[in-house]
Amino acid sequence: MTIMTPLYGHTRSVVRPHYALFTPAGMVRAPLPGWPGAECVVAIGPALGAHFAQLLITLPPGAMGIGPGADEENFLFVRSGAVELQIGGQNIRLTTGGYAYLPPNMPYQVRSDSIPPAELIVFQRRYVALDGVAAPAPVVGHEDDLVGAPFLGDEAALLKTLLPDIPAFDLAVNIFTFQPGATLPFVETHVMEHGMQMILGQGIYRLGDDWHPVQAGDIIWMAPWCPQWFVATGKAPARYIYYKNVNRSPLG
Repeated sequence: MTIMTPLYGHTRSVVRPHYALFTPAGMVRAPLPGWPGAECVVAIGPALGAHFAQLLITLPPGAMGIGPGADEENFLFVRSGAVELQIGGQNIRLTTGGYAYLPPNMPYQVRSDSIPPAELIVFQRRYVALDGVAAPAPVVGHEDDLVGAPFLGDEAALLKTLLPDIPAFDLAVNIFTFQPGATLPFVETHVMEHGMQMILGQGIYRLGDDWHPVQAGDIIWMAPWCPQWFVATGKAPARYIYYKNVNRSPLG
């Protein structure tokens, strides 16, 4: 079924030099290498100015993901449904909220294990090695097994850190949950780049000098030093998953 926007030519999506907001209504699916049979959306990528890629992958029956490139690392998060992940001779079932970090040079296969098809959020980047530090091992987990920590002491804004905070990792992936009315404590400006997706609820995101209403399904790219701030609105909690680069020299 074709979904039309309520007003011809209207969209909440916007692209600026230092940020972009994309809504599901405007996302275009296309085949991608490494994902035979899958429905793929490149939501964020180098062509936008980013130094990583953020994909939305739908895996109908028979579709799969195969990878990776030699220096490519992948983080898979199951937004809905279930998948079977094959790594290191093991078969691991990941359900909604499950995730896996796959380091460079790590062969893997992922297939849908659910009807309707499983949906994945995937973060990809070229791994940046650190002298004297080995690349990370694979990490598999589920967000339900993690306890959210109050962000800067605020019990209404809980942060779950999905990957270990150690020098081997050059990326972090976290989940923020905000109770209605909760906010980031200040307008952030920092060297880290972000890719994020709203996975529950709604709110207002300040990006640069602009203010945008956002809701579940929306995706945001934030370049380094883009001023950013969020407040959860509505009567239900708001949640988003986000990527950032960490633990490497700012000189590149």
